[in-house]
Amino acid sequence: MQPHLVVEKLLAYAKAHLFMKEENEVYLRNILLSALRLDAPYEGEADTEDAAACDVPDALMEEVAAYACEQGLAEESDKERFAANIFGLLMPMPSEVNDAFRSLYEKEGPESACAYLYQISVKSGYVQKTAIARNLKWTYDDGKSGLEITVNLSKPEKSNKDIAKLLSAPKGSKYPACSLCKENEGFEGSPTHPPRRNLRTVKMTLGGEKWFLQYSPYAYYEEHCIAINEQHVPMHVDGNTPKKLLDFVDLLPNYFIGSNASLPIVGGSILNHEHFQGGKHLMPMHRAKIGTFYKSEEFPHLTLGILDWYNSAVRFEGSEREKIEKCAAKIIKAWENFDCPSCNILSHTGETLHNTCSPIVRKEGEKYSFTIILRNNRTSEEFPDGIFHVHPEHLNIKSEGIGLIEAMGLFILPPRLKRQLSAIAGILAGSTPYDEEALKDPKNDLYVHRHMIEELLKKGRAASAEEAEARVRQFVGETCAAILDNTAVFKKDERGRNSFALFMHTLGFQEA
Repeated sequence: MQPHLVVEKLLAYAKAHLFMKEENEVYLRNILLSALRLDAPYEGEADTEDAAACDVPDALMEEVAAYACEQGLAEESDKERFAANIFGLLMPMPSEVNDAFRSLYEKEGPESACAYLYQISVKSGYVQKTAIARNLKWTYDDGKSGLEITVNLSKPEKSNKDIAKLLSAPKGSKYPACSLCKENEGFEGSPTHPPRRNLRTVKMTLGGEKWFLQYSPYAYYEEHCIAINEQHVPMHVDGNTPKKLLDFVDLLPNYFIGSNASLPIVGGSILNHEHFQGGKHLMPMHRAKIGTFYKSEEFPHLTLGILDWYNSAVRFEGSEREKIEKCAAKIIKAWENFDCPSCNILSHTGETLHNTCSPIVRKEGEKYSFTIILRNNRTSEEFPDGIFHVHPEHLNIKSEGIGLIEAMGLFILPPRLKRQLSAIAGILAGSTPYDEEALKDPKNDLYVHRHMIEELLKKGRAASAEEAEARVRQFVGETCAAILDNTAVFKKDERGRNSFALFMHTLGFQEA
């Protein structure tokens, strides 16, 4: 390795992809020499064409990380943080990124502005494009809107108990307070906090409050963005939430936007900082249609009704923003206090709130499409992890809470499944021995899947590895559909349909 040459490669890459200005070249070369503990630049003509032609920074980051370990600049466990810091030094300052975003927005529109921020997030290595590409992905055809399934290899599985602990965690002197706080931008990172030197965000105003936009490093789908409140305040969904969401789609109509529910079990993995998730992707739920139409004297110009979808959702559409906002606030408020004991729906236990929702908005031309997924986080003796959570027979596939993204039909499954599903396919195809007794041992990696394997084998062995994989993926798809059914507060039986209709009537809506 020639570390002096790596400096020149980094500068060439920054010129090509990170908008480095020529007048900053000498300054940045000296910054890099200092960071890499080098006393002089490369001598001679440096061949940097390959570095400039790279689509992603992975190879360069690996070179920097390897050098840091060799020279004792970083421990093996810390080398990725070191490399991220180097790339952060090469990026435009946050003010320059915001100026460029605003300029592109005014001259070329929101899509060009977002493309700029997204590309700089990829080219800096913040959005881990190469790692994301290794994720397993497939679709499940349910005969309607379908489901999308991803086995995410870069994000560890969290339990509902771990997520709930964050809400009551002591405030202390931790800096930044969480992984979403504005103070992350440019933060070097620590052994307990990921590096954010190469993160860049843009400012925006939602609902009269200061927010900012960034992209998700895990990118579950196309241009997966996160809008984040500048204040470190807990997640909450109330009558003011629709205004913020509508402000977002007015500003960036090229993206959908939605909020996770605000309670443990039914919320997302981060509940201690208010944020929304959105992006360019058309989710399976977006393709779903209204199944039962309703009419309203208060909102005569809105098309509204119960969505033909797995979980319990209300959709309403129209071009009058004020009416959309008012209708959304009314539904959110009514659901907060709605009780239906026959469906296990109790809005409160004493002062403890159980009802919440996930509101989602898209804008198509002048028309707003607003969907509200109704959620409840009660537990019971039969379902200690949540009555409307993943039921025990499906926990082998997904144990985390079903947040916004999964509720919309895109499942993010834990990395362990790549290994486990491959082994199950091997059993089906006969290339891996089937030991029924061994699977009864809780220490066995496939122990949690023993019933799944039994069900699959009831239909016989697979004739080929390809058939085995297809059958395993089909089983997982069916399980994901069943999980979404678990989360429905109003089931698809007669009692559920009648109770859902009762809720709609409390809003003053009548079946059309």
